[in-house]
Amino acid sequence: MKIGFVQFAPVFGEVASNLARAKTLLAGFDGDIVVLPEFFNSGYLFVSKDEVERLAEEIPTGPTTTMLLEIARAQNIHIVAGLPERAGERFFNSAVVVSPQGLLGTYRKSHLFFEEKLFFTHGDTGMKVFDIAGCKVGVMVCFDWFFPETMRVLALAGADLVCHCANLVLPFCQNAMVTRCLENGVFAITANRTGNDIRGAKRLDFTGASQITGPRGEILYRATAERDEVFSVEVDIHRSRDKQLNPFNDLFADRRVDCYGAITTAL
Repeated sequence: MKIGFVQFAPVFGEVASNLARAKTLLAGFDGDIVVLPEFFNSGYLFVSKDEVERLAEEIPTGPTTTMLLEIARAQNIHIVAGLPERAGERFFNSAVVVSPQGLLGTYRKSHLFFEEKLFFTHGDTGMKVFDIAGCKVGVMVCFDWFFPETMRVLALAGADLVCHCANLVLPFCQNAMVTRCLENGVFAITANRTGNDIRGAKRLDFTGASQITGPRGEILYRATAERDEVFSVEVDIHRSRDKQLNPFNDLFADRRVDCYGAITTAL
């Protein structure tokens, strides 16, 4: 299976041009599963609820999901991509999973970062795993990586690969994904954006460096911090199904669940 990402710098509020840029970049993708950044269609730095209401889209009828479905069908690929979702009166930071056959599902971000809490509702889908051509694919969005429980739950649900749509501004994630993949024995694609969002006095600079990480914590590829990139690599997805670290240790069989009660206890 060939897996990969698209990395670029969306312009805030310019949905039509962002979609056109993503379509051009996706045309150069050679593989089976591709991941796009969080909010790739809209830009990230919202400063008012009015902006969220204007830019959020219904799934699957909005223009972003409609375009992704057309591309997936035309190019025979699977796409995981982040966008602001409208669901009635609520708004979510979501990721869609589309296939050549149609929409496979939606994941809504569980852990909201910083001022996202002003405009978006915490995700209510739970951690989701999708079956894509015999590969079990988990999905998370940006700040979800900060909580090790996210990838552990996905891995326990059978995920071979975690698709991670991101708009990273903190410098920690790429290195941390080495540990996340190692401790769960899974592949991961982190698709980050580049550039910046400047909205009046507010500014966010994004770190780029999209990354594909292997189940033994090996960095299979890390993109540049600044440039648009489209990249794919062939992987043996069955490596994710071997949780044996050595003849005496298994990543999942050795868990001491009797000792972990505090993890699910609210503070």
